[in-house]
Amino acid sequence: MQTTSAFVTIVGRPNVGKSSLMNRMLGEKVAIVTPKPQTTRTRITGVLTRGAAQLVFTDTPGMHRPRTKLSQYMVNEINQSMEGVDLCVLVVEAEANPERHAGEPGGAEGQLLDSIRKGREKCILVINKIDILPKKELLLAQIARWNALYPFEEIIPLSALTGEGVEELLEALCSLAHPGPHYFEEDTLTDQPERILVAEILREKLLLSLSEEVPHGTAVTIERMCERERGGLIDIDAMIVCEKASHKGIIIGHGGAMLKKILSAAREDMERFLGCKVNLQCWVKVRDDWRQDERSMRALGFQ
Repeated sequence: MQTTSAFVTIVGRPNVGKSSLMNRMLGEKVAIVTPKPQTTRTRITGVLTRGAAQLVFTDTPGMHRPRTKLSQYMVNEINQSMEGVDLCVLVVEAEANPERHAGEPGGAEGQLLDSIRKGREKCILVINKIDILPKKELLLAQIARWNALYPFEEIIPLSALTGEGVEELLEALCSLAHPGPHYFEEDTLTDQPERILVAEILREKLLLSLSEEVPHGTAVTIERMCERERGGLIDIDAMIVCEKASHKGIIIGHGGAMLKKILSAAREDMERFLGCKVNLQCWVKVRDDWRQDERSMRALGFQ
């Protein structure tokens, strides 16, 4: 049987549903998802093998105007992820009033489309969140507008939330895969180390539990992850890094209540992911303005 494969980068502005779409295609949660912008900070790889075809996805941060060295790092991750891939998937949101956006897209989507044009990339346009449209006929004007801007391989309306249209996208991606070997074992879901995925689970709970600027100034590192010889239990020591002493107090909460809430939610997801009981210990440390300090960023894994 002739095998095929394709490396696929998923791009778009923040909060259009890139991570939700990758998780939906994989059938498992690999990338964390929250309503907050810039949830994804680095490239996350997901692998899907469907018969003879293997798709290697890269989920990327949302394209945005960088204001810190960390956000510049994130933009660099997006640009690098688009180099040398077989396909791009540009994700945009369904628009209830597409007439208001006539002409070339601006901002993040315009920047991404310029990069796709320059690289002459094969690209599928995904119009996500069609479940929020009062009438599906509203898609026609949006499809026509994008169709005039670039020769997309396909334009596929879908909902990552409900799954509508996702199978059509997968069929299109598999049809565009090239003859060649599979680069991962068939049961591989991601190439991310367990320590990274566990850290991301904890960061997701920080984002969901905290408001305003506090969660965006946090990072998580796993200091120790060790399975006990008996009892089938994994000890995990985590460090939450924040930018200000006042933020540390908010994360810990009155009497430690907020941190206990965050750790309880994280532990539950970690146990589901690892398939065993977890003993999660956590400390909170302040590193002033670490998002603007390259040495601190490197220490936290942003190479």
